[in-house]
Amino acid sequence: MKIILFILLLFVSIDNIRSQEFKVMFYNVENFFDIKDDPDTDDADFTPAGANHWNMRKFILKRNNIYKTVIAAGRGQAPHVIGLCEVENRYALQQLTLQTPLSKYNYDIVHYDSPDRRGIDVALIYMKDSFNVITSHAHKTPLRTRDILYVKGKTGKNDTLHFFVNHWPSKWGGAASENSRILVANVLKRLVDSIFNENRNANICIMGDFNDYPDSKPVKVLDAKPLHANEGNGCLYNMSLHLQDDKQGSIKYQNKWELIDLFFVSGNLLFNKTGLHCSESSIEIFKAGFLLETLTGEGESPKRTYRGPVYVGGFSDHLPVILTFKNR
Repeated sequence: MKIILFILLLFVSIDNIRSQEFKVMFYNVENFFDIKDDPDTDDADFTPAGANHWNMRKFILKRNNIYKTVIAAGRGQAPHVIGLCEVENRYALQQLTLQTPLSKYNYDIVHYDSPDRRGIDVALIYMKDSFNVITSHAHKTPLRTRDILYVKGKTGKNDTLHFFVNHWPSKWGGAASENSRILVANVLKRLVDSIFNENRNANICIMGDFNDYPDSKPVKVLDAKPLHANEGNGCLYNMSLHLQDDKQGSIKYQNKWELIDLFFVSGNLLFNKTGLHCSESSIEIFKAGFLLETLTGEGESPKRTYRGPVYVGGFSDHLPVILTFKNR
């Protein structure tokens, strides 16, 4: 009887710990296209007649692979808020949130069509029971690239959170591409500064595929401090720097793990005495075995949908990143 009581108390304790957590996930899902040709974008490769012979069977497998990753990455508790990039449109998001077992979590969608040439966008999905959206906006940049998605809302514990979801220009083009990322970084910096100017204690969480490293020149535009700096509120902190120092990565490029899927938080989320908070140990790259494949001469790499022109039916060329907040 005592053993049974202990087990019951253990499960109650675990559930209580989970209820005090607020999980945020970012995932570049790599080419989550529907199968229709959009005449306004360059998406022809992802149609039945296109180079990738993209059909409904492949789309459904891709959709299901994403939901399986979301559930697994939450480790028993699906993330409350999920930032996504490389999503073609709202239809793909509705398929993910309504036509898979994710439907039981009551996710809603924040999405705007961006001017990206290929038609890929950033988006945010969130549990309506845990996060109440107050406002959202797609902030344009000087380039024909993905917008910066801004979402403001309140958690069930009444904490106000400001989210920014990013997908910065790729490295194709060398130095010119770096200048493109610097342009986008400056847009984000101005948006963040405008929030701090109103409230130094604002809770800001920035996530995305930045197509650059935590210590790169474009990322440094954000003036995000290392976690040990402890400079208080009113500035950003780079949650990803120590992951890079540990040689962890979210993608594999030229046989080397690199970290370009990053998180930043405001000082209040690190140092506040009440409400949501996080620490160095709060961030994790989810590197489950089922997301990987072993290639001859290359070791483990993310198992993507296509390896070159060959369809392999994998998940993504990126690994998801999880940031877990707790309530004091």
